[in-house]
Amino acid sequence: MPVFSDDVVAAVLHHMNDDHTDDNLLIARAFGDADAAEAVMTSLDEHGGTWRYTSAGQDRELNVPWPGGAIAERRDIRREVVALYESACERLGVPLREQH
Repeated sequence: MPVFSDDVVAAVLHHMNDDHTDDNLLIARAFGDADAAEAVMTSLDEHGGTWRYTSAGQDRELNVPWPGGAIAERRDIRREVVALYESACERLGVPLREQH
């Protein structure tokens, strides 16, 4: 049985793909392909997140494990996605955006 309900996964994907499109692209470029474009988060589970991106005209899938290891609580998703974003920025030499 999945750790996160379909409703939780759908809410996270909606938030990431509507409000954090730039973060999705940074993650795809840092952990997948530096030439990635049009990245969207397509799924997640207790072990990590999955993104689909385009590079050189090809659709590709990227699975990235959560930096802190497996998670079990909804509140942990945000922490791990933020950690991925920060790691992506570090890998790419991109400054972190100011948090509000």
